Amino acid sequence: MARDKPEAAGEAEAAPERSYREQLDFLNPIAQPLASRKLTRKLYKCIRKAAKHKQIRRGVKEVQKFINKGEKGITVLAGDTLPIDVYCHIPIMCEDRSLPYAYVPSKSDLGAAAGSKRPTCVIMIKPHEEYQEAYDECLEEVSSLPLPL
Repeated sequence: MARDKPEAAGEAEAAPERSYREQLDFLNPIAQPLASRKLTRKLYKCIRKAAKHKQIRRGVKEVQKFINKGEKGITVLAGDTLPIDVYCHIPIMCEDRSLPYAYVPSKSDLGAAAGSKRPTCVIMIKPHEEYQEAYDECLEEVSSLPLPL
């Protein structure tokens, strides 16, 4: 029985990545506005660049703290986070401060894009001159997404 657990863990790591369509099945009800597949890829790419330059804020407590301090950036939330009570106040804070935000389908992919082995439900990408072009592109597309009613 002790042998079953390491094998199961190995299988979980070796499991193929779920496609964008498959990930949509696990979204919670508040995941609006949802980034398209193309925008999701751009956001992950921008997060990877920002993580190299240490220009991201990761996790609910940290993102919340810096939104309150007035820091600017794009907030990216994971759409498959449960319970939603954990981070349902973040979009409201972003709207109050006119910050753009979008949901992506997977918290594990969001954590991986940030260079972490752990999943994360919220990331804020701060602007930086090293990846300004990618940031501006993401900012424009996220800002054009329709806000939920």
